[in-house]
Amino acid sequence: MKLSDFKYSIPEEFIAQYPSKKRGDSKLMVLNKETGEIEDKSFKNIVSYLNEGDCLVVNETRVFPARLEGLKDKTNAKVEVLLLRELEKDMWEVLVKPARKVRVGNKITIGNKLQCEVVDNTVSGGRVVRFSYDGDFNEIIEHLGKVPLPPYIKRESEDIDKDRYQSIFAKTRGAVAAPTAALHFDKKIVKKIEHKGVKIVPVLLHVGLGTFRPIVVEDLTRHKMDSEYYEVSEESAKTINETIDNGGRIIAVGTTVVRVLETVITTNGHIRPSSGWTDKFIYPPYLFKVVNAMITNFHMPASTLLMLVSAFAGSDLILKAYKHAVEEKYRFFSYGDAMFIY
Repeated sequence: MKLSDFKYSIPEEFIAQYPSKKRGDSKLMVLNKETGEIEDKSFKNIVSYLNEGDCLVVNETRVFPARLEGLKDKTNAKVEVLLLRELEKDMWEVLVKPARKVRVGNKITIGNKLQCEVVDNTVSGGRVVRFSYDGDFNEIIEHLGKVPLPPYIKRESEDIDKDRYQSIFAKTRGAVAAPTAALHFDKKIVKKIEHKGVKIVPVLLHVGLGTFRPIVVEDLTRHKMDSEYYEVSEESAKTINETIDNGGRIIAVGTTVVRVLETVITTNGHIRPSSGWTDKFIYPPYLFKVVNAMITNFHMPASTLLMLVSAFAGSDLILKAYKHAVEEKYRFFSYGDAMFIY
């Protein structure tokens, strides 16, 4: 398939700029990929679509305040530094804005305790910087950094984002973007799910900007995803494999979980405990080997996320569902409404 096959138009007013008033208050579109049936529900209804013996797999990554504002040496020009990943101690891959004015050798001062020097350019157009600081680096970042909201949210980050751009499953610090399908869950919904006999199992994928980086080639076979770090523990793998053996469904909360599970599947249809980096790019046609159902948000046109859900449910059905979502005034993207595909 081609990039142009995944383009659609979305009225700007449907792009959610803030989260729902409470977790769980979002709409839920239920999509049966076998029959093509579409139902309009509330996210609280998700419990009724889960069965005893199912396994709900969530991403326990935690978003950190990766957006920093600083001043360039000599000119005092304002520079934004977005932390992507730590390459080694105090050495980070970052994006800088405005990129054309930041060159190797430049120093950027951030607050009164943090400075970085640009030491290299990256293949993807970013920079490699070396930090120097006074104190604990993580504490400084927590104090100086801001939540790195996606560019389609046309506002500065606010206090509400510190809580709501973080899922209740968040545990391990390292993501620069939230696994947004999990943002809909609250403790009450989780308790109902567990009470029904559904196991909730964590895996880890530190979401980076590569998930959202625009595809610039028409031929999808030529696109390469940025690598993102993942972990699947022995305990999680054991529970997932037992669910598979017992005939239960594996339900992924979000596209990041799908990519992890499809990365670590073995030839005998089981999950292997492991950690490492994945650049798994899923687009039609693709044979899913472990995921039976997924909870996801509504994704940007021509995005790798839209391609993944299209591979899962079929491109025609997904585009039909998105058209229905516009007609029914669903909210789109990170802070938007949810979809359950089974």
